[in-house]
Amino acid sequence: MRLPGRRDVACQELVELATPYLEGTMGRRERARVERHLAGCDGCQAYVEQMRATLRLVGRVEVEAVPEETRAALLTAFRAATRSG
Repeated sequence: MRLPGRRDVACQELVELATPYLEGTMGRRERARVERHLAGCDGCQAYVEQMRATLRLVGRVEVEAVPEETRAALLTAFRAATRSG
């Protein structure tokens, strides 16, 4: 049974929510939605684990530390990848 006002997370949305999920910056309800999706989606579980491993290996880079030209190139590549997926 689906509760009124409750919307399930799709895989594409989970990709967009992965960063705030891993950083712990999303609200309790949104986090619960993501975790419900992860409980039933092996592909998204693998994606989140890859992101978690990347953060562990690379650490955190503050936006201000990334040169504007590099930031623009990364955003362009990310947008292209999310459109093709």
